Amino acid sequence: MAFTLPFYHEPDFTQPRLENAPDAALAPAPRDGIAPANYHSTSMYPEYFKLGGRWLLAEESRMDCTAVFQDGEVRIVEFRNLKQGDLVVTGRSEDGSEGIYLWTGGFEEEGDARDAFAFRQGRSRETGYTRDYNELVELLRHERQHGNILWVMGPACAFDAGARKAFAALVRAGYVNGLMAGNALATHDMEASYLGTALGSDIYTQQPRENGHYNHLDTINKVRECGSIPAFVRAGHVTDGIMYECVQNSVPFVLVGSVRDDGPLPEVCGNVYEGQNAMRALVRSATTVICMATTLHTIATGNMTPSYRLVGGTVRPLYFYSIDVSEFSVNKLRDRGSLSVRTIVTNVQDFVGKLAGALGAV
Repeated sequence: MAFTLPFYHEPDFTQPRLENAPDAALAPAPRDGIAPANYHSTSMYPEYFKLGGRWLLAEESRMDCTAVFQDGEVRIVEFRNLKQGDLVVTGRSEDGSEGIYLWTGGFEEEGDARDAFAFRQGRSRETGYTRDYNELVELLRHERQHGNILWVMGPACAFDAGARKAFAALVRAGYVNGLMAGNALATHDMEASYLGTALGSDIYTQQPRENGHYNHLDTINKVRECGSIPAFVRAGHVTDGIMYECVQNSVPFVLVGSVRDDGPLPEVCGNVYEGQNAMRALVRSATTVICMATTLHTIATGNMTPSYRLVGGTVRPLYFYSIDVSEFSVNKLRDRGSLSVRTIVTNVQDFVGKLAGALGAV
């Protein structure tokens, strides 16, 4: 059966407690980067603010930010981006009593309730994932035509010849609209095509090469000599792989560095806040996010990603997946507040190959 988006149910604002609720209080930011006392901190869920007698939905949201009323709209602003005089929503109650209403039931349907007691409701290595794969395949087919699919990837995705081939096929088939990663994913993926290794080991046999520990540094050095990843690709130094296909298919990518990076590659953002801004720009377009084998980048992306998206005036879910062989990693994101995340505990190299095969990309 073809995938269909669930219908969004707005809150019933005719309820007396919401109809008679006061307007949300506003207070000016006292200085750049400083919120006023009793500021309201946002969540990943749809939030409505009563202003001028009307309930307004914050169309763009993310966790742990402020809500600013400007030009008749509610803008969600990071604390560091507040400007002196911005009118910030204040109030800590989210039940409508202070003109702020947090709405978590927008996509619930009758019959969603589950028994209080049931076996194996957690997400672990023992969980059955056949249904998850089938649903994800149908979702991605829908999103290729109607949405925007953003992938967040760790270097494990580039250490295997089959995984690189499968993800490259997904790019060519139109299932990748954006990529976010660190220095390592891009480096080892291009190393695989340039020198046949990933972190010095053969991309297929996994046997270490003599002096292979130089290979990732030689790759970075050659990319820096060329000036950029696209220039490295255009020069013919790589002929396949993840970054090659992103360049060839004009897929935007954001690489954000860490304190231990080698090189790094020219495109890697060394300033953490510039990197966060660049990631946020891609997240704003995404309707499905799939994070694979990168705990820190997954948590970072989850914290800036709402559970919904406003598309053409209609509220729809924003689907968020976390894929990792570690139960700790997939559960940590949920512990950090990304409560709508869907998790699959598996080796990401197997995941990519299975997904690409089911989608007919390979």
